[in-house]
Amino acid sequence: MTRAEAVAAVRAVLTDEVVVHANGAICRESFAVGDRPGNFYMIGSMGLAASIGLGVALARPEKRVVVLDGDGNVFMGLGTLAMVAAEGPRNFLHVVLDNGTYGSTGSQPTHSRQVPLEEVARGCGYRRALRVAEREALVAAVREIQGQPGPVFLLVEVSPEESAGLPRVPLPPEEIADRVRGYLAGG
Repeated sequence: MTRAEAVAAVRAVLTDEVVVHANGAICRESFAVGDRPGNFYMIGSMGLAASIGLGVALARPEKRVVVLDGDGNVFMGLGTLAMVAAEGPRNFLHVVLDNGTYGSTGSQPTHSRQVPLEEVARGCGYRRALRVAEREALVAAVREIQGQPGPVFLLVEVSPEESAGLPRVPLPPEEIADRVRGYLAGG
């Protein structure tokens, strides 16, 4: 399964959640699936999607928050796993698309094959942490954990294949932030 296929599979199952996207290809692939006001696209700031998602989840505990992250991003902000676990937001789902590379910086290898990130999340204290590798298992896992209390960590094994020709998200950061604030306010 490619990362783009995994993003599309996750997005097909989601409903009204706020979705915080890690920078780079994950933003572009999700934007290609379909834009919506509840999507927060990171433009830069590698490694901080989970931190932003945590902030939204703590500020709006009645709203489900999904973070679409990459393994390279998680390694760059590894301490965030402990912060998420310590805060324990029940409305937090962390989906990590693991292609074994820092895709946004030239596809250098990460250490995800030697350091299973779902085990790190479990060790930090996420309420549940699991790994899937096939599309059907991914869809089933997202459906199953949508109604469960978080924080939940779902690692998705994906191929290192990069999507070609996807344009950048055409929205300026200020507009992205305003749209998500409006979405959270019910507007």
